[in-house]
Amino acid sequence: MDRYAVIGHPIGHSKSPLIHTLFARATGQALEYSAIEAPLDGFAATLDAFRAAGGRGVNVTLPFKLEACAYADEVSERARIAGAANALIFDGARCRADNFDGVGLVRDLTVNLGQPLAGQRVLLLGAGGAARGALQPLLQAGPACLVVANRDATKADDLVRTLAALGLGHGVLSACGYPVLAQHAPFDLIINATAASLHAEPLPLPPQVFGPHTLAYDMVYGKGLTPFLRQAQAAGVTRLADGLGMLVEQAAETFAWWRGVRPDTRPVIAQLSVPLT
Repeated sequence: MDRYAVIGHPIGHSKSPLIHTLFARATGQALEYSAIEAPLDGFAATLDAFRAAGGRGVNVTLPFKLEACAYADEVSERARIAGAANALIFDGARCRADNFDGVGLVRDLTVNLGQPLAGQRVLLLGAGGAARGALQPLLQAGPACLVVANRDATKADDLVRTLAALGLGHGVLSACGYPVLAQHAPFDLIINATAASLHAEPLPLPPQVFGPHTLAYDMVYGKGLTPFLRQAQAAGVTRLADGLGMLVEQAAETFAWWRGVRPDTRPVIAQLSVPLT
């Protein structure tokens, strides 16, 4: 069988082996997909060993997405813009890198959740790797405005300037700190791309950012009602979602890149979904 894997540290929590096994079963693809925990200082060596054993490609998760870009011989435009890769494919002696996180996010929003993006007011919380990976696909969807907010406003400013230098986001993309968000409110869509929910930490958001029809979306999944989603709920928001659909959709994009067939994501999302309580 062709061998694939997800590499990270830690990796025991990963749902990727189950997701790709379900995809393979549904599409009739003969493959083996495993989880590999690499030492923090041993990402390249772990990849080399996997390739030498016949590995065909890998997903890459924290904290190795930056190293994945540096490892690859060819890097897609979106991975270059994101500064990180979440998927590698091995083509003989060469390695190609791509980033499907933002594509998966946009597909989950527009297809699974029915959230339009064109002409919408979008707030993206955070200025780290998760936010950076989402920005290009979100901008390509044509929002009326896309505000990047971060605790450290200079990091948000730096991110916006970086994209502006690449010719992205002119007249649409802006940055600010949390204290001035009320001046931009309300938003049609608010995406939490920070790590706050992993640590059960609330964000200093003014309640005005939430409107009666806002979709509050937390990229973190499997945590139930995170502090961010509880904040939205307390402000009267009824449309809440976590990042499970994004996880499954980016996995489907990777699977199609590797195997040439895109699996139906709906049965997998339905199987893995848990109520937000």
